Amino acid sequence: MSARVLILTDGKAGHENQSKAFAAALGRDFDLLPVRFRFKGAKALSYLLDRLGIRTVGLLSFGRSIECLQAASYSVVIGTGSGTFYAAKAFADRLGVPSGVVLYPRGYDLKSFTCILAPTFDKPRRAPNVVPVPANLVVADDARRRDAVRTFKTRCPGPAQNAVAVVIGGPNSCATMTAGWMKRELDALFAATAGRPHWVTTSRRTPPDVEALVSGYPWDFALLYSKDKYNPIPAFVSLAKTLYVTAESTGMISEACSTGTAEVRVLDNLDAGPSKFRRFVDGLTAGGYVDGSRKIDLSDAIAAARRLLKV
Repeated sequence: MSARVLILTDGKAGHENQSKAFAAALGRDFDLLPVRFRFKGAKALSYLLDRLGIRTVGLLSFGRSIECLQAASYSVVIGTGSGTFYAAKAFADRLGVPSGVVLYPRGYDLKSFTCILAPTFDKPRRAPNVVPVPANLVVADDARRRDAVRTFKTRCPGPAQNAVAVVIGGPNSCATMTAGWMKRELDALFAATAGRPHWVTTSRRTPPDVEALVSGYPWDFALLYSKDKYNPIPAFVSLAKTLYVTAESTGMISEACSTGTAEVRVLDNLDAGPSKFRRFVDGLTAGGYVDGSRKIDLSDAIAAARRLLKV
């Protein structure tokens, strides 16, 4: 059996990175195949066809030719996100290999996936092929982190001992971010952590008025995403003593809770009421990953996935 896996990607970086993390955890090299539904309405049709047991690549279009794809070339087909779930089944059937997907494929026939790595905040059904995980999958790349630390130290040569780092995302359907809220959070944070180095990064989702407010605080290092696309987060999780992340940033919280040594805190900008973001934060807090010092260990989940995929 080949040691390679075929990753189907919908082009979303967060999804693709989780698929890459899954392949890395399985100890497999991978090839990427961009995939999307061929026409408007094809995704809706895929749910019906899947329930009927019909899985055809005819609903899909691809970033390159699929004619050269051979069963002997791959041991598993992997996909993350709803744009890849049907495709993962179709290609697994075509190649005669198992399918492994990340995130919960709600609406599709669950039992015909070989393995589902499902976040607990999606409230997945219990099933033999469903493996619950507490957060997003993250690539554990020690070499990347070492490089990130070296680069960061050239940009921020000052002291790092006991540093406080802040990662600011932005609003979404379940979270609000205003300059007034951010001012209250940062005033309290600086008061509680006086005398320590302070670092911050905003993101592509941070509103301009919030970013302008953030720039006015006495940071020892400040990365404003609108002006500089450098990513200091891998260095933050490796060097900071305490890392604050806005609550809607599931990817950044997952990385912080899975890698490095920083203790993770959440700046809670979630709207009132239940949501998957609230379940996500509450679950990590209950597990001691947020407001605690534990790091997520997915070794049992990956072992279960290996058994299901027979790799």
